[in-house]
Amino acid sequence: MRKFIHIVITALMMIVLLVGLSGCTKEGPVEKAGKRIDKTIENAGEQIEKAGDKVRDIVKDDKK
Repeated sequence: MRKFIHIVITALMMIVLLVGLSGCTKEGPVEKAGKRIDKTIENAGEQIEKAGDKVRDIVKDDKK
């Protein structure tokens, strides 16, 4: 009886792991949109940083 319970518990754990892993493989539309938003925000941040560097350089040149 103890061996049977052990087998059942092991089988249930494997099923839970397989279901969990299969849910993580496909990207849905929300995940894709989220990645696009993240990329857009990252690009905007880089552009703002470049603009700030240019302004800083202009201010330094004007002070000389």
